[in-house]
Amino acid sequence: MSNIVAIVGRPNVGKSTLYNRLTESRKAIVDDMSGVTRDRHYGVAEWIGKTFTVVDTGGYVANSEDVFEAAIREQVMIAIEEATVILFLVDVTTGITDLDDSIADVLRRSNKPVFIVANKVDNNQLLNDTHVFHSFGLGEIYPLSSMTGSGTGELLDEVVKQFKEDQQEGSQLPKYAIVGRPNVGKSSLINALLGKERNIVTPIAGTTRDSIHIHYNQFGHEFMLIDTAGLRKKTKVKENIEFYSVMRTIKALEEADVIILMIDAVEGIESQDINIFHLAEKNKKGIVILINKWDLIEKTHKSTKEFEEQIKQRLAPFTDVPIVFTSVTEKQRIFKAIEAAAKVYESKIRKVPTSKLNEIMLPVIENYPPPSLKGKYVKIKYITQLNGSSPIFAFFCNLPQYIREPYRRFIENKLREHFDFSGVPIQVYFRQK
Repeated sequence: MSNIVAIVGRPNVGKSTLYNRLTESRKAIVDDMSGVTRDRHYGVAEWIGKTFTVVDTGGYVANSEDVFEAAIREQVMIAIEEATVILFLVDVTTGITDLDDSIADVLRRSNKPVFIVANKVDNNQLLNDTHVFHSFGLGEIYPLSSMTGSGTGELLDEVVKQFKEDQQEGSQLPKYAIVGRPNVGKSSLINALLGKERNIVTPIAGTTRDSIHIHYNQFGHEFMLIDTAGLRKKTKVKENIEFYSVMRTIKALEEADVIILMIDAVEGIESQDINIFHLAEKNKKGIVILINKWDLIEKTHKSTKEFEEQIKQRLAPFTDVPIVFTSVTEKQRIFKAIEAAAKVYESKIRKVPTSKLNEIMLPVIENYPPPSLKGKYVKIKYITQLNGSSPIFAFFCNLPQYIREPYRRFIENKLREHFDFSGVPIQVYFRQK
């Protein structure tokens, strides 16, 4: 089950600052990625061992005066529907505004856990001013300064108590989610895969009442397909179609084992695609990239190669990912996408025997040992794969603190070369032996 924390509130109360504070705490560990775009409004955060997705709704409001309030209300509605926990951010220096009242009104009717976060509480005098927010009738107030971070810990301690535990419900079958921007062809792909024999498809009431889990069992493949496409009447979401699709995607992504990321060949790869890719990578999901509408592209004998190179440049540093070119309307190579997903899933759950790991990797390390630092030599003695939902390798050595990032990447690349982890994020740790 995915845990999504949505930050809602009117403009200028500090939503982005809080978002940055919650997600940046992990930045140091996770985000040494080049090419991560600046316009992300969703990221991964972690508190006392629990990982969750944070969504800053502030990035999704159209700024014209007349739709402004309606758009914010609509966003809050979407957040209520999709999120596990809602942080309602208010500004202690301005007190309660009409817009705050109207947001509180929507939140009171939700049955989701709501935390009132009084921001900009930078001194004790302001602490007394937070009591005014009790009038919302939404329970306890959490004073915070998102600039300095004071109060964040107390808030997060309570937030994580609301999370749903992972339930291994449904089945032990692999779960694939087809994600991508609106109109890239997700529904058409699902229909093409299922064909007209809808009787072999049993929609299982999913973990969430809105993403449908479809049991697929044909042509030697059996898996659960998480269908997030076309589940909502467009009339309900006019302004916030992008925000809506992002929330849906995050939810599907967190439930799935393998993500099939569809990209429009005509429009090429865009920042939202890259955001989804990096979010999948951080969440250690298997990834297959599907280039749809390839029939609309003028071909030369090297088109696919060039296109593949362009995409890999945008995705760097994690470029070891299968890329399949399809045309869903022409039914070209759509089963190749499923085969690729199955192969990625197999690699993701594969355990490499310790004897084989040492037999192959120790000679590699002997030929290219870690560079010495301050006259100290690192000796790697033993390698094993740890238990986890994706591959984690521990390299036991005398001086793990002297191993630098370039050598870690070298080791990861060698593991990929010898054991085929295409489409699977892997983790490499150096431990004291």
